[in-house]
Amino acid sequence: MAWVYLALSIAGACLTWLSTWDFIQTYGSGFDLGLFLSLANVNPASQFVARDLAVGATAVTVWMVLESRRLKMRGLAWVLLSCLLIAFGCGAPLFLHLRERRLAELQRQ
Repeated sequence: MAWVYLALSIAGACLTWLSTWDFIQTYGSGFDLGLFLSLANVNPASQFVARDLAVGATAVTVWMVLESRRLKMRGLAWVLLSCLLIAFGCGAPLFLHLRERRLAELQRQ
């Protein structure tokens, strides 16, 4: 499963950055966060997705921090940075990949 999670992390990075690239190409040469958030809330369907992701990602991020401490995992900083700088769809599967590797390591001990 660790490799499935890693593949999903890579897919999450690539697919979200393709959308980011499209946004930049469509709306200007830089990334305007205010405009991005405004467009993410332009209609009830996009509001639903944005709010659902915000609540779900917050809950999962709290769990990732607690779980990484419980398992004494390495790499949490990379996970959190990838969530912030790339996308939650990259960071969450990356965390699951690292968690699977840590659980396998603990089983071998």
